Amino acid sequence: MNLKRFGALTVVILLIVSLMAGCGGGTQETGKDTTGETEGAETVKIGFLGALTGDVAMYGQPTLEGMKMAVEEINAAGGIDGKMLEIVEDDNRGDKQEGAAITQKLISRDKVVAIVGDPTTGITKVAAPIANRNQVVLISAGSTGSGVVELGEYIFRDTLLDSVAIPALIDYFTGELGYKKVAVITSQNNDYSVGMTEVFKKAIEGKDIEIVADEKVNDGDKDFSGQITNIKSKNPDVIFYSGYYTEGALIMKEARKQGLDVNMFGGDGLYSPTLIELGGDAVEGSMVYVGFSPEQPTPETAAFIENFKAKYDDKTPGLFEAQGYDAVMILAEAMKRAGSTDPKVFRDEVANTKDFKGVSGTITFQENQEPIKSPVYLLEVKDGKYTLKKKVPVTVE
Repeated sequence: MNLKRFGALTVVILLIVSLMAGCGGGTQETGKDTTGETEGAETVKIGFLGALTGDVAMYGQPTLEGMKMAVEEINAAGGIDGKMLEIVEDDNRGDKQEGAAITQKLISRDKVVAIVGDPTTGITKVAAPIANRNQVVLISAGSTGSGVVELGEYIFRDTLLDSVAIPALIDYFTGELGYKKVAVITSQNNDYSVGMTEVFKKAIEGKDIEIVADEKVNDGDKDFSGQITNIKSKNPDVIFYSGYYTEGALIMKEARKQGLDVNMFGGDGLYSPTLIELGGDAVEGSMVYVGFSPEQPTPETAAFIENFKAKYDDKTPGLFEAQGYDAVMILAEAMKRAGSTDPKVFRDEVANTKDFKGVSGTITFQENQEPIKSPVYLLEVKDGKYTLKKKVPVTVE
């Protein structure tokens, strides 16, 4: 072969190899580990996965704010063995395909050692297999639906689970509130909603409460007149809606329009100022269960609220700010205990987290990686704002 041609060909091959290495070529298909390089890096990168624009930005933006505050506090205290934490952020706009692409980018290009997010169950389920395959720890600071941590040993969440909260609330609803008949509404194109309804139906088995209507809707629907007409004819004591705040507000406006004088309750998918903004008087009395409330705070929570308000122009933090903050703190503590920022090393210390005094509650990871948090905070919309109605303790058998 001509030596000049051979030399030119060699240069081209070396350039291609270099470019592939720089962009993480082949990582997604082969599952090749790219995280070990971070051990010698000056900063330790944690990825944010969530929506900063779109319908579910109400979950993503607060989560990121909590994360940033945690990182600032950790770095001010010396970081992780002298290494500073750095957040790498992007906007998945609430889109599953975008969520998958960003997850791969965070791992392959940005070389993160952990990911916090997504706050929603659906996108978490898309991101989790990618993170697990690449042995990167992922902590969702919001997903509460079923089938999340089962996706891999590197997958965690620091949320109050529906499977923990709903059973704890059933006795309160049937006993103190006297609910005997419930109308169930499920958004059938929403993984979070479908999973929560399944948990609710299982939790009321053998209890003194009956499902008298079982209606289906879809995220994005505007007209709920048919469902409410059917529900009204069954005379329920309460409506259980397992979906998000936008449809929840419209459902209650239709209920009031038809003269149905019962309240709605659901999970943290309803926990948004938008529920009140859209629903107005129609959502007065509506209840949501969450794992955090600024009312009756613990010392840790009180300090968090004070510092958060100082940082964010007197804004009072909510559930997702608190859980985003706690997720970063759990990761940092695990790295310190492990003496390593390699996720293959500190993953076990995340799993060993016990009685962690977070600002969103006391958190313990079980052997199956699921969190136990107590108490359940039941909030009620009263006079146009969320107020604490009841702190319901969780009993773990």
